[in-house]
Amino acid sequence: MATDIRNKKLSDDEFFRTQKEILQTWETGKDVNFKEAVDFHKSLPKHKIFSEKLTKAKKDGRTLIQPRAGVGLLENHIKLLKHLQDFGGADLLPTTIDSYTRQNQYQNCEEGIRREKEGMSNGNFHPYLNGFPAVNHGVAGCRELIEALDTPIQVRHGTPDARLLTEIAYAGGFTSYEGGGISYNIPYAKNIPIEKTMKDWQYVDRLTGMYEEAGVQINREPYGPLTGTLVPPCISHAVAIIEALVAAEQGVKNITVGYGQLGNLFQDVAAIRSLEELTNEYLATFGYRDVNVTTVLHQWMGGFPADEANAFGVIAWGAATAVLANATKVIVKSPHEAAGVPTAEANAQGCRTTKQLVSMLADQHVGGSRVATEIAIIKEETRCILNKTLELGNGDWIQGTVAAINAGVIDIPFGPAKCNKGLMLPARDNMGAVRILELGNLPFTKALRDFHADKFQERAAHEHRSVSFQMVVDDVYAVGKGHLVGRPAGCED
Repeated sequence: MATDIRNKKLSDDEFFRTQKEILQTWETGKDVNFKEAVDFHKSLPKHKIFSEKLTKAKKDGRTLIQPRAGVGLLENHIKLLKHLQDFGGADLLPTTIDSYTRQNQYQNCEEGIRREKEGMSNGNFHPYLNGFPAVNHGVAGCRELIEALDTPIQVRHGTPDARLLTEIAYAGGFTSYEGGGISYNIPYAKNIPIEKTMKDWQYVDRLTGMYEEAGVQINREPYGPLTGTLVPPCISHAVAIIEALVAAEQGVKNITVGYGQLGNLFQDVAAIRSLEELTNEYLATFGYRDVNVTTVLHQWMGGFPADEANAFGVIAWGAATAVLANATKVIVKSPHEAAGVPTAEANAQGCRTTKQLVSMLADQHVGGSRVATEIAIIKEETRCILNKTLELGNGDWIQGTVAAINAGVIDIPFGPAKCNKGLMLPARDNMGAVRILELGNLPFTKALRDFHADKFQERAAHEHRSVSFQMVVDDVYAVGKGHLVGRPAGCED
């Protein structure tokens, strides 16, 4: 695919020509009416608007709680979210979309809905769908969901081509939407060119901008954790900032940038704080001065302990990290994480555990030289990546992103996409912070390269072994075994 896409606001002609095709993709597209959808959004009370609640929390210095959740049938999904709202104490709610919708396989969704309804009627229910098929439920179904809850709801999915889903979700009244052209490609897909997803997500962001221009606030959130496995802050920061910049070009005004917890408190606190500062800096530098930026920390995304008591420990650590970092919200895990899809009550327990920690630590602060040092390192690394990306694109962020991914300047560890170089390898240093063992083609200075090498030599000396790929393997499985750093046997101190 030719790299002819640029970071310029889509013209009305181009947008509406594409929209006509998109709305004909599935039968529920015919129910999308922009003017009528704007009127529906404007009828919503403020407490149901995602960005309103985020903005207030940011002003108050409060961290909000949001779980993950989604099931196939509308009535079951409403019941699940009401449980998380009423018994989990969730401040914000999700609607996780099913895997068929993520692949634009709406006929399979229809069959899944049919089978689930049949199972409900004959007492032999089986969940055929692993999330909420919003496109198939259509505008009316989405509005029924929005009207049934008293809490703002976000669409969370993982869809490379999310254009029809976005149209249905926005017309249905959702006021927050996750994803981006990089973050919903490389971690989720194998064969989709990065040029295509960047183009498709321009449509998503332009639609968001059109709602904003009509007086409707819609929050957009790049997916921060990426592959969720030892992703260094500079990598996820670079992706989040690029996705924020290209969204702002299309008129997006409310952006939540995210980060996946790594486990070292000082690095995680520094990551959230530096992410907000860098995002605001780059948006202002490139002329987007009217964008409201908030932050989200995702609780530990790697392997979880199978034992529920141990899992609660991991959840509590993520909760503490989020509030001490002053993240605007935290995405919560459940004690059933190692086993699969949690029950409604297990999901609510994860929320209540998190809320307890957030409440207890609300007036406490983490700072000092260690956090300041980590902030400086993260900012320098991130700027190296972003500045090289812009150089490769001759001043255009999308052109630069495509070139940077192809060159390995942006390199996401363990990403399945063919366009991802996969040369960079992360591992932990002796204090549990994630560093870069193999830098690949990351455009770091010699000082940064020496910094990372020295950190691994410190760990190797402590563990009485050579620096090697085995450190990466050990670290991937460490938390599930009750440790942060994957030490050799006899060296778990």
